[in-house]
Amino acid sequence: MAEVGAAGELESVRVTRILRDDIVLGRRLPGSRLVERDIAADLNVSRLPVREAIRTLVSEGVVVARPRTWAVVREFSRQDLQDYGEVREAIETMIFVFAAQRGTPEGHARLRSAYDQELAAAASGDVEGARIAASLFHEVAAHLAGNHMIGEFVGVFATRLKWLFGQHDDLVETAEEHRVILEAVEAQDADALRVLIPQHTASAVASAARRLEVRAESV
Repeated sequence: MAEVGAAGELESVRVTRILRDDIVLGRRLPGSRLVERDIAADLNVSRLPVREAIRTLVSEGVVVARPRTWAVVREFSRQDLQDYGEVREAIETMIFVFAAQRGTPEGHARLRSAYDQELAAAASGDVEGARIAASLFHEVAAHLAGNHMIGEFVGVFATRLKWLFGQHDDLVETAEEHRVILEAVEAQDADALRVLIPQHTASAVASAARRLEVRAESV
């Protein structure tokens, strides 16, 4: 029988959310072990929801299961970064063009709200807050695009994309790029977005590549 927490949320869902956030926000580093008994003790749950959470994160592509030993946080390569960068550029160009063309004033206001949250967090040096708001900016745009197939496709890769591109340290620069994109969406300028999104993706890939290099040098 599935375990349910005090708030009515399945424990496996809660544990998955916590571990996913830990990985995506960089609290658990690539190669670090996910030890069921330790996680269960830390979160005050049995090992069953931890095991289920690890299975979910394996399916999301950010954890590697190793038979007869610990699961570990996945280590991405430069080739992974290139591959996902190419996919992200193509998909997000469509997303933001559609968001500009199909989004309502209310939807665009939600996009601006996410940007405002990101800018405020970046200006105050709130690293996690800025990263979370930056991710929300992209999530809102995907919703405004109004294409279920794109939504399903993004859902498959969402956790990996957040891990690869969401741990940026250039908080203010990223917020500034989002400001320019936001203004193009509000102006419904599809041609500008077809230029801006590849530039934004290239910037994110370069930032992620630097992080991979730093990690490789520290090993």
